[in-house]
Amino acid sequence: MGLFDGKRGLITGVFNKQSIAWAIAERIMQEGGECGFSYMPDKPDDTRKKNLNRITKLTEGNPQVKFLQPMDATEDEQIEAVMQRAGEELGQLDFLLHSIAYAPPEDLKGDTIATSRDGFKLAMEISAYSLIALSHAAQGVLSDGASILTLTYYGGEKTVPGYNVMGICKAALDSIVGYLAFDLGTRGIRVNALSAGPLQTISGRGAGVEEMLGLYAGMAPLGRNITHEEAAQSGVFLLSDMSSGITGEILHLDGGYNAMGSPGRLVEQFRR
Repeated sequence: MGLFDGKRGLITGVFNKQSIAWAIAERIMQEGGECGFSYMPDKPDDTRKKNLNRITKLTEGNPQVKFLQPMDATEDEQIEAVMQRAGEELGQLDFLLHSIAYAPPEDLKGDTIATSRDGFKLAMEISAYSLIALSHAAQGVLSDGASILTLTYYGGEKTVPGYNVMGICKAALDSIVGYLAFDLGTRGIRVNALSAGPLQTISGRGAGVEEMLGLYAGMAPLGRNITHEEAAQSGVFLLSDMSSGITGEILHLDGGYNAMGSPGRLVEQFRR
């Protein structure tokens, strides 16, 4: 018997095989869960439909996949359309995975002090407000006792040079988790965040993950980086009934890096 037998949910933000959201979704489906997927819409002039093709290749032939639908997180009508589709195809949702984040490259890669007003607004709308928008639109299809999970990063808690405006967005997202947990708690709906250490993903590469891997391996008490498999296990835990008493929480999956107040074993490199 699978952990998600009889469970149904919506997965947002899968970009490719390296996405943390895909690692979580794949494990959920292996455990018997049925999933609908929303994905970033292709641009009107993209005749190759690259985004659709990516998600199709990942999900094709899997009987646990019930639908694929494009969704622009800045458009309430599209969010509502996805929730309507979820209700039609899946009925009540037992879990919702929010994995949506974006900042214009010129703002993400530039110094925080140089962030443009429009870039800030767009980054905050997509990376933080979208969790509110999704949760609000999903109220009619979420079952009592359902679980909502978003993906965050330690750069929302502490200053991580290079993470820049996205760190500000993650700080807002972390706060939103707590407030939504309160609002939805009367129905037993839980809202949590998974804060994973650096992994090789599209968003990770955009935030300079290569430079962070060595730092984390050197500083973390476990002395290594995390894996996609560990991200899948942690995400499944937070979306399953195993975490039924946990809400408003940020679970750090980083080998203990966040607990350190010094460079740890890296200090050996500076001793003479």
